Order: sequence, then C-alpha cells, then structure tokens
Amino acid sequence: MSPLIGHAAQVEAFTSAFVTGRPHHAWLLVGQQGLGKALFAREAAIWLLAGAPAGTGLAVPADGEAARLMAAGSHLDFRLIERTQAKTGKLRSEIVIGQIVRRPDSEGQPLREFLSGTPMLGPRRVVIIDAADDMNRNTANALLKSLEEPSEDTVFLLVSHSPGRLLPTIRSRCRTLRFSRLNDSDVSRVLNSADLEGEDEKLLLRLAEGCPGRAIALASAGITALEKDLAALSALPPQIANPAALMLARGIGGKGREGRYAALLDRVPALIAARAQRLNGPARAAAIAEWEAASRLAREAVPLQLEPGQVAHRLALHLASVPA
Repeated sequence: MSPLIGHAAQVEAFTSAFVTGRPHHAWLLVGQQGLGKALFAREAAIWLLAGAPAGTGLAVPADGEAARLMAAGSHLDFRLIERTQAKTGKLRSEIVIGQIVRRPDSEGQPLREFLSGTPMLGPRRVVIIDAADDMNRNTANALLKSLEEPSEDTVFLLVSHSPGRLLPTIRSRCRTLRFSRLNDSDVSRVLNSADLEGEDEKLLLRLAEGCPGRAIALASAGITALEKDLAALSALPPQIANPAALMLARGIGGKGREGRYAALLDRVPALIAARAQRLNGPARAAAIAEWEAASRLAREAVPLQLEPGQVAHRLALHLASVPA
C-alpha cells in the first residue's frame, strides 16, 4: 500500500484529537473523489489499532502487529463496509442493510454483531465505511442506531464524496474532516509511486486537477492513447469524421473496456468545453450546444444503461463538430 502523501493538516487534526484526549467516536472524511480519503482512513485505522502512538503522524512500524494483520486482511478489531461483495469481489449497486444487521442473504458477520462484543486484540475497534454515500436509506438508518449509541472503544471513519446525500442525522453525529485538492508537487509524487508505465505524466498531472486518484483511474483506462484518438478525430472535417467515430466506438464496448468507456464519458464533454471557451460569436454558441448535448448523454449513459458503442459514436460526433 502506498503511503499517504499530503493532507498534513488533516493528519494533525485527527491525531491531536486522540493524543490530547479529545477524540470523537465518528469522523466524516469529506472531499472530492480521488483525493486519498480512503487511504487516509486506512492509515488512520492502523494507527488507532496500533495504540495511537504520539509524535508519529499516522506512521506505524510496518512489521508491527496492527500493520501486519491489516495487510493480511485478518485484524479482528477492524471492519470495512463497502459495496464490494466479500465472496465474489463484484460491486453491488449500493451498501445494503444486510451488511449492518443480520439478513438471510447477508455475507459473513454483519456490523451490528461485530459491535456487540468487545475488542479482541487491543483497546479499540475501527470501522471504515467507504463510501458512506453508497448507503441506501434503510442502511443509513440502521447505521444511525450504532452512531447514536457510541461505545468508547469504537471509532467510525465514514468516507464521503457527496456529504449532501447523507442523512442530516448522520452528519450531525460525526466530526467533519475536509480534504482539499493536492498541489502539483504532491500529485506528482503520488503518480511517481504508482505503476503508470506508458502513460504521459504531464497529461495525467493536468487531468488530475489536484485529485491523484482521478489521474490514476484515467491512466488505468489508457488515457494517453484515448487522448491521441480523440485529437486525431477532432482534426478531421466534420463531414468525413463518421468513419473515425465508428472506429473509436468499436474500441469502447465489450468486457474489460469499462475503464476506457468511463474515461470517454469524462473527457469528451471536458474537451468540448475547453474548445468552446476559445471560440466567439455563433461558433461559440454552436459549441455550447454540442457541449450541452454531450454532457447530457454522458450523464445519462450509465444510469439508463445505454449501449456503450452507440454512446461512444454519438459523443465522438459531438466532439468532431467543434473546431479544435
């Protein structure tokens, strides 16, 4: 696991609360997706399970019991609640109530049962919910009961990209820790620590916009090659762009290409917007209309389960209609 880079103020606020004896039982980690909130939560969990040593930030010895057990996924005082199914590794559409309270179809020990006992290996337990935004209303209400009756030996870390989607009663029972975008130097350090062979680091740094996780996700989708394909498409006159758009679409659909499709949905509206800003008069108005249509299509494609190849073709034509 890569070490946390940046967010020194958040580390200081969190650790000082425990070292000075003013801890809170629930923390809401808020900020854009890709900032490193989940990594912060995991390092904070290891630090807490290691006894919250003072003067080390969140750093603990890698060969210590807490770090070793967490790396092995076998720490008895830690629980991660997420959409990923433990048995299959597949993603659910949301965090379900069976993960909080016992249901016939629930996997393993639900959270309520985990919290009913006492810590096994140390003085406290830690629960990470990543992301809390993924809970449906029933799940959120079930979690709320645990937050309303906190035990001194349990710390909750709720990762949230969109805190406005959470129940106000959940937000009110958490101490909020806000995460900001990283500077380019820190983003570059994160990218250098990742395996991004073959990708354009300058392009990734620009696309990251302070969120290294966003750049890493784009890199895993082959964003450098995709940007070249989109640039080549844009250089064609609109009246002969259709064959190139069809070829681009053929490289989008199918199993294993979900990342490239997600990157396309992200990048085409952004490229059109950037070009619209450089135009004036009727050309700019036409570009804005293309941006509105492309943005709406990209926004609706996944929720409406539109066919990826058709979406890619239409997006490519929207992009080709705007001068580079």
